[in-house]
Amino acid sequence: MTSPRSSRVGASGNAAEIAARLDARAARSLPETVAIVQHYAMLLETRIKAKASGRPGPNAPTGDYRRSWTHQIATNGALVVGTVGTNKPQARRLEFGFVGADSLGRIYNQPPFPHVGPAVEEIRPLFIAALADSIADR
Repeated sequence: MTSPRSSRVGASGNAAEIAARLDARAARSLPETVAIVQHYAMLLETRIKAKASGRPGPNAPTGDYRRSWTHQIATNGALVVGTVGTNKPQARRLEFGFVGADSLGRIYNQPPFPHVGPAVEEIRPLFIAALADSIADR
């Protein structure tokens, strides 16, 4: 029968190897995550632009609205944030619609033309799968 002390000694025999593997994985983790977030933010931006190119999304006759969509990536320590957005004020109205008077008193009954939500729902499972694959023990 082995004593608890001897089983602990046997388990710690490969501690250096485990520590080295964890260190190597940690060193790869942040760059891999940044690359994944960058890739899927770009894909989301592209998908939103495609869905903002006519029905069922909004019509964009000049292309100005489509061109306004951008993405950026920020890191803070181990936190990686991807942001996809536009500076165009009509984005919210196009996505969700608008009924009522605006600030100038004009009356609208504008239906929604969803293009952001559907794009997010298409990209989300691909993004989650890519993150899961990157953290899977290989």
